[in-house]
Amino acid sequence: MTYSRIFDRRLLRVRRDRAAAGFARADFLKREAGVRLLDRLTDLNRHFETVVDLGAHVGTLVELRLIDSKTVTMISADLSPAMAAVAAGGGSPALAADEEALPFAEGALDAVVSCLSLHWVNDLPGALMQIRRALKPDGLLLASVLGGNTLIELREVLAAAELELTGGISPRVSPFAEIPDLGGLLQRAGFALPVVDSDTLTVTYENLFVLMSDLRAMGETNVVAERLRHPTRRAILMRAADLYVTRFSNTDGRIPATFQILTLTGWAPHTSQQKPLNPGSAESRLADALGGQEIRTGQKPA
Repeated sequence: MTYSRIFDRRLLRVRRDRAAAGFARADFLKREAGVRLLDRLTDLNRHFETVVDLGAHVGTLVELRLIDSKTVTMISADLSPAMAAVAAGGGSPALAADEEALPFAEGALDAVVSCLSLHWVNDLPGALMQIRRALKPDGLLLASVLGGNTLIELREVLAAAELELTGGISPRVSPFAEIPDLGGLLQRAGFALPVVDSDTLTVTYENLFVLMSDLRAMGETNVVAERLRHPTRRAILMRAADLYVTRFSNTDGRIPATFQILTLTGWAPHTSQQKPLNPGSAESRLADALGGQEIRTGQKPA
């Protein structure tokens, strides 16, 4: 099977390697999304013994698990060897692993959690299929990714500034998935009971340059394969900074940055799971439940 090469994953690995040592300085987004994921895990009346944190960065979820001992073993896995090395320093198992070529045996895992990493995968359908195969029957996938409204302000002002100064627009901010797309992908990958929901986190910054500094520290800067191969002109950045203030600044002069967090939940199929009824198998009529009149196809109302 072939798939589009949207992202330069070699560059992603390099940038994560560079960000590893100072990641704690800008891990607030990962940490907030991680808390929300682990809250969901805690709410499930299940015991997950072997869990992989896929796209673990420096092992933030392992650290957060100190407030939730539901799992016995959580293994940190990240594309970046440098990130994995920092995670291993926390005392839990860690390895460098590519989401597009998982090293886990079929049916080896009770759960896979992934916090803000799968949005960088080129072959997301293939990655989800690999995750589903690595799960035991009735195993859980719980993942968060950045959604389509992420950095919507930054995208707008960069595009406007570049169009104004050069007459064209280049890909500067990575594309993000939408809820219907992700729900369909979970079904295609063979997950049962798929659910995708959305949450929004808004962070304010002093200016555009501080925001971009945080994105670099997170390892979340542009790795689109069709990106420009030279640095952005300073004039474009300065104009974008002005537009950001003009269009979006708060009453205190700070600028907002929107992060849409989409959460995916899916289960490896198992006979114990609920299944939808077959068409025509209902034992009572919807019209009776609603107190209305049933009109068959082709029949005129009375």
